Amino acid sequence: MFGDLMGMMGKLKETQKKVEDTKLRLNSVLIDEQSNDGKLKITLTANREIKSITIDDELLEDKEQLEDYLILTLNKAIDKATSVNEAELAAVAKDGMPDIPGMDMFK
Repeated sequence: MFGDLMGMMGKLKETQKKVEDTKLRLNSVLIDEQSNDGKLKITLTANREIKSITIDDELLEDKEQLEDYLILTLNKAIDKATSVNEAELAAVAKDGMPDIPGMDMFK
């Protein structure tokens, strides 16, 4: 019984390490998003850290329009990054779950 418990604890520690490694790797996964007309381009990591913003000069002439572009495009980019982040971390966590009787519904 204790051997099983120790084995599960080891597997959980291993999974925790894999999750941390995945989080670090996601810092190098870049997500690119742009406005529909291409006047605003945003790059961020899968951990939702903004790396670059490129703004067409035309948008600099209208503050309200630029603000709208930023909100819409940033939200789209963040949604994409969140999807990638959650999918990657869920895959690592699911793969590392120990076989615990009665917990089959979570796999």
